[in-house]
Amino acid sequence: MMKIMLDAGHGYNTPGKRSPDGMREYEFNRAVANYARDLLANYNNVTVYFSHSDQQDVSLKARTDKANSLNVDIFVSIHANAFGSGGWNSAGGIETYVYPSRPPVAYQLAQKIQRNLVVATGLQNRGVKTADFHVLRETRMDAVLVECGFMTNREEIKLLRSETYRRTIAEGIVKSLAEQFRLQRKANTPAPSSAPPAAKSAPAPASRDGIYKVQVGAFVNEQNARELAERLKKAGFEAYINTE
Repeated sequence: MMKIMLDAGHGYNTPGKRSPDGMREYEFNRAVANYARDLLANYNNVTVYFSHSDQQDVSLKARTDKANSLNVDIFVSIHANAFGSGGWNSAGGIETYVYPSRPPVAYQLAQKIQRNLVVATGLQNRGVKTADFHVLRETRMDAVLVECGFMTNREEIKLLRSETYRRTIAEGIVKSLAEQFRLQRKANTPAPSSAPPAAKSAPAPASRDGIYKVQVGAFVNEQNARELAERLKKAGFEAYINTE
């Protein structure tokens, strides 16, 4: 049995963990954790635990103590990033952290998470880094911490608010866990889509005969959007780029 602990960083009431326009970081973190838990239910012999609570803020020590007492196999801490003194700025992208000793399994998983999230979102690749964070230092199992975009970036906060983007991040994390630990999908469960996932909502108008359009990708980087549109056109689909 593979035991996975998902850690939605911080809490509803954690001071300072908000975007300049008021989105609480925990709102994003918990949504990704919920999506990831649901996706992991499609795999055999996997048990998922949460370190966080929707009722109260949970201390870092309580989180790592819980992981250690349950003797989980891997600890994944989910966060949204921020830069500066509270205003908007241009810092952006995704980065993943492991403890400075670079435990081999944690480092391999971090590389997979980093690669999968950058490919799925088109955001800047800030790389796999090391840090002496409590959740990486005090856990007795392999642990990674992923920063999934910047709350202080005007474009990335739009993504962080999007349920589509939140699910995209969860899919990338779960895909990485499945690759790293060779998780086996349950019978009769749909395989993950091979198409590039959407990062934010950009619906095309429905035609008058009742046919609906389905978005398959959205990116901060315009070139990534255009490349996806060209691939769809070559595959025989109509493709639109919405710049809202």
